[in-house]
Formats: sequence, C-alpha cells, structure tokens
Amino acid sequence: MALKGTDVVKKLPELGKKNCKECGFPTCFAFAMKLASGGASLDKCPHLSAEAKAELEDALAPAIKLVTIGTGENALQIGNEEVVYRHEKTFLHPTGVALLISDSEPEVAVAAKIRKISELKFERVGVLLKANLLALRHDSGDRSKFVALVREVCARSDAPVMLMSEDTDALFAAWEVCAERRPLVYPLTKDNVDRFVPKLRERPTPVGVRAGGIEGLVPLTAKLREEKLDDVVLDPGSGSLMDGIRDQTFIRRAAIKQNFRYLGYPTIAFPCLMTKDLLEEALLAAAFIVKYAAIVVLSDFDRHTLLPLLTQRLNIYTDPRMPLSVKEGVYEIGEPDPDSPVLVTSNWALTYFIVSSEVEGSKVPSFLCVKDTEGLGVLTGWAAGKFTGDAVAAFIKKSGIEQKAKTRTLLIPGMVGRIRGDLEEALPEWKIVVGPREASEIPAFLPVFAAKLKQ
Repeated sequence: MALKGTDVVKKLPELGKKNCKECGFPTCFAFAMKLASGGASLDKCPHLSAEAKAELEDALAPAIKLVTIGTGENALQIGNEEVVYRHEKTFLHPTGVALLISDSEPEVAVAAKIRKISELKFERVGVLLKANLLALRHDSGDRSKFVALVREVCARSDAPVMLMSEDTDALFAAWEVCAERRPLVYPLTKDNVDRFVPKLRERPTPVGVRAGGIEGLVPLTAKLREEKLDDVVLDPGSGSLMDGIRDQTFIRRAAIKQNFRYLGYPTIAFPCLMTKDLLEEALLAAAFIVKYAAIVVLSDFDRHTLLPLLTQRLNIYTDPRMPLSVKEGVYEIGEPDPDSPVLVTSNWALTYFIVSSEVEGSKVPSFLCVKDTEGLGVLTGWAAGKFTGDAVAAFIKKSGIEQKAKTRTLLIPGMVGRIRGDLEEALPEWKIVVGPREASEIPAFLPVFAAKLKQ
C-alpha cells in the first residue's frame, strides 16, 4: 500500500514542523505530499537524519522491485508494478516471454529457436511486439555441453538470457561465460543460497528464487535483503494453472496491499512444465500474463501462437485510462510516388488500422496522414475540436507531405465533410475532396480517385 503524505511528514525534522523551506516547498507537509506522490526526492531535505532517510527510502520504494535482465536496448525490465487491478491505474512493465532451449536438443533445433527469437516480430499500433528472453536449461548432465550452449547462444543472439540448472557448479560455470550480459540465474534455493551469496556479491545479477511454496520464499528473500542482493524474481514452484493463479495472486496482493517487502518482487511462471501440448501451453501463458507473472517460459512457439499472446499482452499492459493510439505522422501504404493519393485520418488505433487496411486492400499506393487527436476517432475528434479544418491544415503544413506528394489534392473522411470549407481557406494551394463516409467504401472509391489524379 502506498505511503501517505501524512505518514511521511512524521519522519521529517521536528515531526514536519521545521518548515525551513530549504527544500523549495513552503512547508514540510507540502514536501511530504510531493514525496509520497513521487514528485520530489529525499535529497531535497538537508536536515533529514541518515536513519530517517533510510527508513523513508525503504518505505517509498515501489511495492514490487524493478528488476532489469540483460543490458542495452534489448534489456528486459520487469516489476515496479503499483496496482492489483489495471483499471486502478495501469500495469507498467509487460510480461517477458521466454523461449526455452535445452542443451539436450539437436543443433538444428537450437539454431531454429535462436532464429525465432530474432525473426518473429510484429508491429501493432506502432509498437514492435516480440518475445524477450532465451531460457537456457541444463538437461544433458554434461556441464561442458551446457556451457557450450550458452556460448553459442550469446554469440548468435543479443537477446537477454536466463540460465537454468539444478547443478549449481554448472550454473556458475555458465554464468562466468555471460556475466557481462546480466543474465537471470536460476534457481537459488534453500540448499544453495549460501553458495550463491558470495557469487552475487562478486557479480551482481538478477536471480530466480525457487521454493516449494510461497512460505519457502520468505526466508530466502529475507536473507538476500539483508545482504542487499535483492534483484530477485520469485518462483513459488506452482505445478498447475490453479496453483499458479493462487500463488501469483497471493504474492501480488501481499506486496501491494500489505506492503510485505519479502514478497515484493516480480514473479516467473513455467507453462512449459505444466503441459506437453503447445497450444495449451500458450493458453496457460495467456492466463499468467493476466494474473501477474512477470516472465512466462514457453518450450516453443510459432507465429500462430506467439502473435495472439503478444497482442493480449499489449492489451493488458496498455493504460485503460487512455485510448489506444498511433503516432502522428505520414504513413506510406504500398510504395507511393509523388502522384499518389493523399488521405487524412485520426490517430485512434482502430481508425488507423481499419483505414490503412482498406487502403492496402484497394491496391493503390497512398500517403496516409495521421493527425493526433489524442486517440479519438474522426467524428469524436471533430466534436472535441481536435479534427477541425484549422487543426488538420496546421498538421498538413508541418507534416512534410508537401515534400513527398505533388498532387496537392487532399482526401478527407466523408464523416467530417463539413471541414472542407475551412481547409480550403487554410490550404489555398490544395484541392480538398470529400471521401467516403465509411472505410469499407475505400477499395471501390480509391482506384477511381487515383485515376482521375493522373489525368
């Protein structure tokens, strides 16, 4: 549960009555309120004691710790979540999808999976959707074979990696190979925690903590917190969907509602261990994405199972308070030339995808100018004053379309044909044409319109 400003102020000098204003705020209470909302930092108060600062740092830290796996632009960030239900605010860091590679698999299968993680990518609403992680598991019993697999994967892929082995020595040997890539090392258990701690001090990296139940996780995370080694991912050892949903929900609620720090970490789920059916595995992963897993590990996938899973993840991790939208700009559909049609529409995602799909279906290469309406549809955007003639004209002038197209004919949605007059006044060098009212009419309309442009 988030710390309130009234709780913070009690930790400030003189119980919040000093009011020295050296922090830049008129009163200690105003500073406390900003601290509680994340709008200020503790170092703004020069009179805060070291003890009080340490207490407040811990109390103000996110209920679920942010953990980063990997480095660079492909690094996977998980955790840092603030709510149990997404309608309360939003879920922040999308679930990482991991592809399992065993060191007992043939080289051909290993190579195919490495290609999948780099090639299976999809663009939706201007967002690149992809799997995030390669989980490398030691099944062969041969430590050198496991290390060789890690070397091969690291040489051929820049994706973050998760190292999995019940043989702690083999795990440490593989860790040495890719330590600079900040791998997720798994599992830390009650049997090997004393061996892990010195290694983590030497080479800090995220670690997957596994126990046979939630109660077994607490002493392990408590020990790691004492050592200040808490880049932790939790595995409660759930063996089925029902157990997994129960455990994931308990951990999430304990961390956020009760502020129970020993469970305040992102979690991992293993659909790959719950079934041998790949379709059922994808369905299990979908359930765990909804119910809080920060990482799901799959034994395999293809575009037909991965795309629905990634689309669901995008929907779950999109802020429900904001309409889904695409970036404002000029989108080229097909391979348009300077004589191609120029259309304009709003940036509501549904509008964009319907219109762009129908334009593509017309087989007429075109420029689609997408005006930022803060995620509103064309008619709603007009009613809200965001898709008016003046607003669209200003966008056309700054969009750069005049350098790409020479036709100077702008096709506007028939639903807002009334803005034509304003556009003609604001864009005197352009001819404004009112297009179809419905996107479904575009495939029949656009070829005729394009032919007239070239006459």
